[in-house]
Amino acid sequence: MNEVNGAARAAGDGDLGIDGAIDEFVRHVSEFKDDVDNRLQQQEERMTMLDRKSRATMRPLLAQAAAPELPHQKAFAAYLRSGDDDALRGIAVEEKAMSTAVAADGGYLVDPQTAETVRGVLRSAASLRQIANIVTVDATSYDLLVDHTEMGSGWSNETGSPPETGTPVIDRITIALHELSALPKASQRLLDDAAFDIESWLAGRIAERFARAEAAAFVTGDGIDKPRGFLDHPAIDEANWSWGSIGMVGTGKAGAFDGPDAIVDLVYALGAQYRAGASFVMNSKTAGAVRKLKDADGRFLWSDGLAAQEPARLLGYPVSICEDMPDIAVDATAIAFGDFAAGYTIAERPDLRILRDPFSAKPHVLFYATKRVGGDVSDFAAIKLLRFGL
Repeated sequence: MNEVNGAARAAGDGDLGIDGAIDEFVRHVSEFKDDVDNRLQQQEERMTMLDRKSRATMRPLLAQAAAPELPHQKAFAAYLRSGDDDALRGIAVEEKAMSTAVAADGGYLVDPQTAETVRGVLRSAASLRQIANIVTVDATSYDLLVDHTEMGSGWSNETGSPPETGTPVIDRITIALHELSALPKASQRLLDDAAFDIESWLAGRIAERFARAEAAAFVTGDGIDKPRGFLDHPAIDEANWSWGSIGMVGTGKAGAFDGPDAIVDLVYALGAQYRAGASFVMNSKTAGAVRKLKDADGRFLWSDGLAAQEPARLLGYPVSICEDMPDIAVDATAIAFGDFAAGYTIAERPDLRILRDPFSAKPHVLFYATKRVGGDVSDFAAIKLLRFGL
């Protein structure tokens, strides 16, 4: 405004002439207006940006989760909600990779975020996944070569001939992969609701079903169209143990403990090379009985974890609760102890497939989810059992 007033005074003093003074005045007014407009525009842009951030912060979590940002997530969500697979097919053609849709193989591969959610829930479930060895394969089976014999050795001197030593025996263990399936369903009306987080719901339902089926198979599965559990293998007295079976020790009393000594015997039946990474495995009912055991000085053998998420310990070793372990009964092998990272291997394919079926259960939509997984004992010396009997 000072510039405008200066121009007016200049016109009044007659220094520039009438026409020049008017032109100068108009120019200054125009510049002043442009400056004001620019400042207003900058202020408006700042307010708009703040408003967007505020709305994003206040947006409900469900609404945020229902708006996937990645192209594959958007395409996968469209397929789940309406069966529209055009976008998935387009991505498959564009990316030319196995990480997207392959209709000829019986469905579509889930987007990476949903698949990771399922795997995360499976890992946190009460099963051998917590302590076993897990490998990812792209074939229909996984082979392990195990050298379970000691290679011979001998002493020799500088001039004598070295003695001939024995040859180790190598066994091949084949873990076949089997198809595990789940069939959750939802109404089409629910799928049409934009606030419904279809990916999270589907991942939760699939993971729940898979976790229950896997946990049982890893413990008691017979190996026919499912993983073979470690309890399905022959169990013999530790004194007569041989490869291909699992050694066990007795409590000395049918269907019950005969003092805490059996737990100590179980621990030291396992080789020293395995004890450093060993864990106890039992169900909740057995754990309730075990935590009442005391030593000769009246101290409990069981100790709870000192920090959150830390497992309880028995004689200093962590306890893994697997509800598919048998209850305490006559001659039941209700407690296992061993290094399961060495003793049991879980093999699985990395992909998880989804097939949408809107016809078989109208007005509901079925989602047929499948994955390939197998499991079996990989080192028979790494696991020991406690039998509740003589």
